[in-house]
Amino acid sequence: MSGVITVRRNDDAEQVTLTTTTTGLDLFGDDRTVVAMRVAGELRDLARELNDGDVVEPVTIDSPEGLSVLRHSAGHVTAQALQSLHVDAKLGIGPPITDGFYYDFATGALTPEDLKAIEKKMGQIVKERQRFVRRVVSDEEARSELAAEPFKLELIADKGSSTDADGSSVEVGAGELTIYDNVRRDGSVAWKDLCRGPHIPHTGYLGNGWALTRTSAAYWRGDQRNTALQRVYGTAWPSKDDLQAYQHRLEEAAKRDHRKLGVELDLFSFHEVVGSGLPLFHPRGGVIKRAMEDYVRTRHIEEGFDYVGTPHIAKEDLFYTSGHLPYYADGMFPPLLEDAERDEHGAVVRGGQAYRLKAMNCPMHNLIFSSRGRSYRELPLRFFEFGTVYRDEKSGVVQGLTRVRSITQDDSHSYCAKEQAPDEVRHLLRFILSLLTDFGLTDVALEVSTRDEDGRKADKFIGSDEQWAEATAILEAIAHESGLPVVADPGGAAYYGPKISIQAKDAIGRTWQMSTIQYDFNQPERFELEYTASDGSRQRPVMIHSAKFGSIERFMGVLIEHYAGAFPAWLSPVQVVAVPVAAEFNDYLDGVVARLRAAGVRVQFDDSDDRFGKKIRNAAKEKAPFVLIAGGDDRDAGAVSFRFRDGSQRNQVPVDEAVAHIIDVIGSRTNSSPSADA
Repeated sequence: MSGVITVRRNDDAEQVTLTTTTTGLDLFGDDRTVVAMRVAGELRDLARELNDGDVVEPVTIDSPEGLSVLRHSAGHVTAQALQSLHVDAKLGIGPPITDGFYYDFATGALTPEDLKAIEKKMGQIVKERQRFVRRVVSDEEARSELAAEPFKLELIADKGSSTDADGSSVEVGAGELTIYDNVRRDGSVAWKDLCRGPHIPHTGYLGNGWALTRTSAAYWRGDQRNTALQRVYGTAWPSKDDLQAYQHRLEEAAKRDHRKLGVELDLFSFHEVVGSGLPLFHPRGGVIKRAMEDYVRTRHIEEGFDYVGTPHIAKEDLFYTSGHLPYYADGMFPPLLEDAERDEHGAVVRGGQAYRLKAMNCPMHNLIFSSRGRSYRELPLRFFEFGTVYRDEKSGVVQGLTRVRSITQDDSHSYCAKEQAPDEVRHLLRFILSLLTDFGLTDVALEVSTRDEDGRKADKFIGSDEQWAEATAILEAIAHESGLPVVADPGGAAYYGPKISIQAKDAIGRTWQMSTIQYDFNQPERFELEYTASDGSRQRPVMIHSAKFGSIERFMGVLIEHYAGAFPAWLSPVQVVAVPVAAEFNDYLDGVVARLRAAGVRVQFDDSDDRFGKKIRNAAKEKAPFVLIAGGDDRDAGAVSFRFRDGSQRNQVPVDEAVAHIIDVIGSRTNSSPSADA
């Protein structure tokens, strides 16, 4: 074979003469930072042969795609090591995930000692530099070779229905089947697995930048009705330094875990009598929640929104009209039956009117819009409410405040003419970015979620191709004109339209999905919403959904972790802790406390019988931005002393100056912690 291929690296292109057996390894094999290649848009192993006219791009180990290849390969090595130690274990699915990978097995419960043994065996496999060799096989060949793997046999039979949701898409697709052999240097096959690939050229590419992290229980394909499995989690990075940096981030994240800090700072709790995912906000958590609500309510009014309110439940028919039933049925709680007849055991004999807890506020906002005639002069018409909605999240995904079943949204809906929609999206995006900045989240990117175009999820979305194309083009253009980084999220749209999600990084570099802006051309049709245009005609508005916090619960959880519980002074549930050096100074310091409280400052006065040193330690645990201390010298000078969160101090500050400084810092809404050095 002869010909020419084009190798693209960033913006550079190089013409390379093709030989009879030119592969990606011939092009990139000397560069261990290249782990795969992209050919005609398809991710491939470097060992694959190339053809005349191919345009080839290297995929580096530190790119998102390269990391996925690395981690998926580490998952295979994990499975090989486990099966060598537990010969009766059956293989499930092993996809790459954010920051790592997992692999599921049908085997006995795994212990920490098992994990260490698996890691040791993996180290041996890595040192052997076993090659990942791809083979295309027929369904019959695959079934024959994997006859002892019942889960793989099921995947072969269901290859056309694989999904990203359960990880099965890494194993099989709708087309050809492939098996990857792990081949030793002597050519013998050490292990094999059904897999679509691609993989790193050999196990040695893993180096020493990987580790197993934990085990957990799982179910086959994520369904509790299926076989119980054991899941092994791990992580893999380009180098040992990258691995250690990740492990350090995990340690820091553990310190910042909002669930732990929520208990330590007495912010919120969960109670089994109430139910999973249903938070109880304590007084201090309530202070933060109220401050967030007061802020965003005021901001919405300033931005031209009208405050509305809607009930928590509605007749089921409303959600059929909106499309939530059936398109969002899995996310809603079962119906409540009004006036149902029940037997002595409580079972329904004859059903009454079905009601549903609302999962979204938009259907009721639509009813407010349609409650009277609307004119083009009113548009854009903006409704906003703090609406608590309810999502039937599965128990396995509920997590602290960041994934709950009771969700309080700062939810808004803008109704506008089609030609007004781009400017309304811009308005909402500016609003959201300013809000995130005010709360100290300034490192942001945009994700544009579109509908799935490959047909597998086509029934998840409603609306015409033209509507989707127009709405998507608007959101993509506005996202790019913002100047912020933009990433694509194919298939991640809501059923009724595409959306922009704002992704924010916290203080230790983790990315959180926060606010959303969703373009909806469907619900105005389903509710037959209309307004009178300037020419007297009846026109259909466009509806733009937006939640600025996303949910107050989740946003609070993110803030707790971002600030590690040490909130800015304006948001802190306790802004000042007052500590007298001894009981004889209680009355003096109490006078200072009274002045602060009169000014609206949240003060905690520690007049307990504890020793002074313990009081200071307790104040540090409170993470209050200001600790005020008063002793003999302070009293005699008409002053107080400051102790700040960073350990710095200012001594004998006149009381008037101290009170003014505290009030000024709180009023400035700065997100920096006060310090003696500031």
